[in-house]
Amino acid sequence: MRIALAQIVSTPEPEDNLGQIAEQVTAAAADGARIVVFPEATQRCFGVPLGSIAEPLDGPWAGRVREIAGQAGVTVVAGMFTPAGDGRVHNTLLATGGGVETSYDKIHLYDAFGFAESDTVAPGSEPVTIDVDGLTVGLATCYDLRFAGLFQVLGDRGAQVVVVPASWGAGPGKIEQWDLLVRARALDTTGFVAACDQADPETVGRESRGAPTGVGHSMLAGPLGARVAGLEAQPGRLVVDVDPQEVEAARRAVPVLANRKY
Repeated sequence: MRIALAQIVSTPEPEDNLGQIAEQVTAAAADGARIVVFPEATQRCFGVPLGSIAEPLDGPWAGRVREIAGQAGVTVVAGMFTPAGDGRVHNTLLATGGGVETSYDKIHLYDAFGFAESDTVAPGSEPVTIDVDGLTVGLATCYDLRFAGLFQVLGDRGAQVVVVPASWGAGPGKIEQWDLLVRARALDTTGFVAACDQADPETVGRESRGAPTGVGHSMLAGPLGARVAGLEAQPGRLVVDVDPQEVEAARRAVPVLANRKY
């Protein structure tokens, strides 16, 4: 299975970000990718109001992503915002195309390092997996990386790969934590973790506005925790191949999902 991680810098304008999705999906499909993963907050970057652009999954923004995925014949996973019903929004991953049509609402909200995501975002509650060409793929978002239990549940549900769109907050040690957590969660599931972060906005001359707007360093970690491939801070596209047989071999060698007691 070939997966493309589209490390973009999303803007405050949802329409502009649709243009980036179309460009990246076209190029990734030409490279043979079957799944194209975009960061958290692809619809609109953090640091600006989210409620005004939140829309349901059958709204025009998601509809356009659906069209792009359908035209390319691939599965697209991209971060957007949907109404939560209590004045807040859900931080949602839309997964569409290639026979897939579902969504995941971020469970663990980023109330850390002085940021309070829960002020404007309502949490989800249900882990989600999808099937792409027979490959079971788990969905997680950014701060979810710090919670091994979610990844173990996804592994229990058969996930061979977990894709993690993110908009990782910058700061001392944060890139090192990102690298460590992606590889650790791969070990927790004995599966691949494909983590797609927003590129560092400063690399394209934009400011973060004090919000978690990405540090780049999207990467693929293997089932035994190795860093298979990755990007640097600037925008780019990482195209990687994952082999389910590597997952099967890792789970035979180190059956942590079967052996764990808690």
